Amino acid sequence: MYDFCVIGAGIVGLATARALNARFPGAAIAVLDKESTAGAHQTSHNSGVVHSGLYYKPGSLKARLCVEGQRELEGFAADAGIPLTRSGKLVIATREDEVAAMHELFRRGTENGLRDLRVLDRSEIADFEPHATGVAALHVPEAGVIDFSLVAAALQQQVTGDVFLGSAVTGIEAAVDAVDVMTDGRRVRAGRIVNCAGLHADRVAEMAGAKVPVRIVPFRGEYYRLTAAADHLVRALIYPVPDPRFPFLGVHFTRRSDRSIEVGPNAVLALGREYYRGAKPNWGDVRSVLAYPGFRRLVRRYWRTGAAEAWRSMRRSTYARSAQALVPDIRAEHLEPGGAGVRAQAVTPDGKLVDDFSIIETDRAVHVLNAPSPAATASLAIGRSIAERVAASM
Repeated sequence: MYDFCVIGAGIVGLATARALNARFPGAAIAVLDKESTAGAHQTSHNSGVVHSGLYYKPGSLKARLCVEGQRELEGFAADAGIPLTRSGKLVIATREDEVAAMHELFRRGTENGLRDLRVLDRSEIADFEPHATGVAALHVPEAGVIDFSLVAAALQQQVTGDVFLGSAVTGIEAAVDAVDVMTDGRRVRAGRIVNCAGLHADRVAEMAGAKVPVRIVPFRGEYYRLTAAADHLVRALIYPVPDPRFPFLGVHFTRRSDRSIEVGPNAVLALGREYYRGAKPNWGDVRSVLAYPGFRRLVRRYWRTGAAEAWRSMRRSTYARSAQALVPDIRAEHLEPGGAGVRAQAVTPDGKLVDDFSIIETDRAVHVLNAPSPAATASLAIGRSIAERVAASM
């Protein structure tokens, strides 16, 4: 019998297992994941940006854990020999009506503990990004890039316990003073479980008998890469001022840790919870989303935005125009298809996108129901917070 069973070997699940090791020395821990490698989904299908805590409502879990997690991640990366580049970021207001929102980001970032934020006027933008343009910008020196797949691999090496890959959870049953987790190959009995199943977190919670207050709606983010001819147009990270109605950050530029430049992502409804480029649609997932009242209410509220995102997904020229708002010299021929990620976005029954991390507790279980970006940056802090919750419940 195990003391703890963590479901999900993404970066949050592995960080949680590591934190449980530290909080409960000598405890027996199992980690389960249905894939043959750890970190196969959101961990390895993102832009690799190390976020600073700029965007998030002060006092929220996202704000606190992102700021704490970034600091912990920098130390972890240094100890593990993983390159982390503090390249800095510009958040650019391309229109006058975005300037107020940009200053709100400055306020949030400052309240969240960022001390080196700087507001730039139009002429100062070129000091950081010579080919970018806008009416004003916010410089965020704390932002950077890392390969989160390498972080997950290092975390896996540090977990003291059994990591069972290729072990899809098929059922969860209460036992006497324990929980039985069934997979297609074994039964794992543990005193407590922690659900870090990401794209399938709501389904795992329901298996455990939890009353789930949200549903995961998968949104696909599609990326392009800049060709060599356009590589010189971007130095580091260039972002637009995000639409405050949504937890997405808009099409932006990222010079990744391998020095390539990624453009994107957009945000379109995914035809499956694991619908990456080249994947086949999962029509069961699609039917489940369409049947959810919360999704239908979301569509009624934001159908115009959704239609615009879908149109941009289908036309490279439209995608290029979004990029040109930040870097005017970009052309459609500079964009070549890149990767794609699927964001596990929790949606409430009344059709609202959950903006904060969402973690609930039930008898002998903790369920991480909403942990999209900046969860990778915050992963070490999220894991420690979960370990503290587990300790408080014992």
